[in-house]
Amino acid sequence: MNKSIITTAVLMLAFGGGAGYWLSERQAGQMTAVTDQGMQKSKEPLFYRNPMNPTITSPTPAKDYMGMDYLPVYADDTGGNSNGKDLAGTVEIDPVVTHNIGVRTAVATRQALSRTIRAVGRVDFDEAKMTHLHPKVEGWIEDIRIDKTGQHVAFDDILLSIYSPKLVSTQQEYLLALNSLETFKDSPFDEIKQGAENLVKSSLERLRLLDVAQHQIHELEQSREIKKTQHIHSPATGTVIRIGARKGQYVTPKTELYMIVDLSQVWVYADIYEYEVPWVKVGDKVEMTLTSVPGTTFKGQLAYIYPYAEAKTRTTKVRLVFDNADLLLRPDMFSEVLIHTDTQDDTLVIPAEAIIRSGASNQVFVVRGPGKFEPRLVELGFESQGQVAVLSGLDAGEEVVTSAQFLLDSESKLREATAKMLEHLGAQSTPESREEISMDKDKTGIHSGHGALNNEDLDQGTSGEQGVSQDD
Repeated sequence: MNKSIITTAVLMLAFGGGAGYWLSERQAGQMTAVTDQGMQKSKEPLFYRNPMNPTITSPTPAKDYMGMDYLPVYADDTGGNSNGKDLAGTVEIDPVVTHNIGVRTAVATRQALSRTIRAVGRVDFDEAKMTHLHPKVEGWIEDIRIDKTGQHVAFDDILLSIYSPKLVSTQQEYLLALNSLETFKDSPFDEIKQGAENLVKSSLERLRLLDVAQHQIHELEQSREIKKTQHIHSPATGTVIRIGARKGQYVTPKTELYMIVDLSQVWVYADIYEYEVPWVKVGDKVEMTLTSVPGTTFKGQLAYIYPYAEAKTRTTKVRLVFDNADLLLRPDMFSEVLIHTDTQDDTLVIPAEAIIRSGASNQVFVVRGPGKFEPRLVELGFESQGQVAVLSGLDAGEEVVTSAQFLLDSESKLREATAKMLEHLGAQSTPESREEISMDKDKTGIHSGHGALNNEDLDQGTSGEQGVSQDD
């Protein structure tokens, strides 16, 4: 008994719930239908446009020569808002769609910007710090102490010893002058005493001019013994790059004994193109990187611009100077060079990827609100390191689109063409004059003097074209 009562109650509740759901769905469907009918009535098409060419329109539904239906154009397809303040071509997209197509933005900011010229450099010696050592007399190399290239030498280090008959005779002259001065230093005749002193001075000066070391002159004065060989000392601090004589070799003043280079500072030669020459000047800051020294950026400056161009490459050579205290820069290394020119401290810049370049003009899309983008023509300055200077058309703080802007551009062009058609239709005074909108002969081969062709005529044209292709 109790079970039957419970079962009956459950069935009644289920029937009541189902009936209520059916009634609510029916009422909602009726309300939706009424709403859709109202929206359809409020959104009557203004005209119809060719799906392939928005400049071809028709006041009535039609098909193009390929059989494609013309697309209806409504009042809210023009990209403007209700108050008409938006510019033609302004695009309004649902924020969800904006996210799905990958729209990214960046803010226009003011910052220091410099034009950067990229070039390949070659490290070389500093010509002002190169020393070529030649002997002052003829003779034979008796002993050589620095006998390997790449060795580092300091100023006044002994490089080698040379035997020269001329140096031996000069030592003899100096000793005779010293002995003569000792003999006549107490002479009552001033002329004789003065002559002995002058002879000592001239002999000593001759030794010095022949690069006899001061310590050897002092030893000669103390011992009064002639030395067979004389030392040749390093005239500078640096690295031995070349050795021109070996032990036992006969040398003359024409022989280059050593080439010594100070590598604490190096030159770097770089070639720049003709169109880049007007941008560079002496004193520009330079940065350099090398594959042999990863992670290190060397800083220098542009020291000289050569006054001629290379005939084969049509480039101009520039000379850069870098400090090399750690000797990491070696001659004949290749490097990547960045020359920073024309630094401007307060420049309005945006990412270069935000620019849509059409050849005749440059355009960006400015964010006007959530999902709303306005096309804006801008005047650009120079570009550097992915940033481009904006001279006019944009203000600091405005947000520009940096990705998917080409999708926005195509939509903007379509809406701008639609807006122009609406203006053209609004300028027509009578319905008859509106029907004079014709299709483009050159693009479609179809022309109507009284508005768009009807579907039957277009079908006949299409079938005719198909028939021709079949006959072919």
